[in-house]
Amino acid sequence: MSEYEIRALDASTWDAYAGLLDKHKGCGFGGCWCTWFHSREGRPEGLKGRPWKERLVREGNAHAALVFDGDAAVAWCQYGSPDELPNIHHRKEYEATRTDELPDYRITCIFVDRDYRRKGVAAMALRGAVDLIAQAGGGVVEGYPHDLQEGEKMRPQFLYNTTRSLYEQTGFSYDRPKGKKNCVMRRTVTPVKASRRPRVG
Repeated sequence: MSEYEIRALDASTWDAYAGLLDKHKGCGFGGCWCTWFHSREGRPEGLKGRPWKERLVREGNAHAALVFDGDAAVAWCQYGSPDELPNIHHRKEYEATRTDELPDYRITCIFVDRDYRRKGVAAMALRGAVDLIAQAGGGVVEGYPHDLQEGEKMRPQFLYNTTRSLYEQTGFSYDRPKGKKNCVMRRTVTPVKASRRPRVG
């Protein structure tokens, strides 16, 4: 297996990230450039897709762990505060069943290049996000994966936040259901001091 590297999404990694999204036509939700979950407050009228995502990244208002194979970004895991990422699926049901305070961070989207799927790269992206959150001070983290029955499959383009089992393998605990075939997973991440860029693989 190649040696993969986790890097944060920022101005220095934007071009590699944009190349991955260009390859996949802006990815899901109609080519949203992973902006669907972002706050729309303050967005200039008519600005969307790639230009809006790039502006968020360069202003420090978009966060993700990127998995690199050499110089190419091959996956990402989007995370951010509830203020940064307020738009989650099944939000009405989520709020109706919520008993705890909002988390410090949400994980809303995990995407893997079609040429790297079924190689464990999604797990690397999720672990990378947890590591970056730990370096940023840690806290309560929520994810909203698909809760599939044993043997049940979904096409990759609809599996936008991986599966409950992957979150469980990464130290998250089941909290409650959220909509049809989705759930809320939680984990408290302990803060650590930032170190050299983590390598996995």
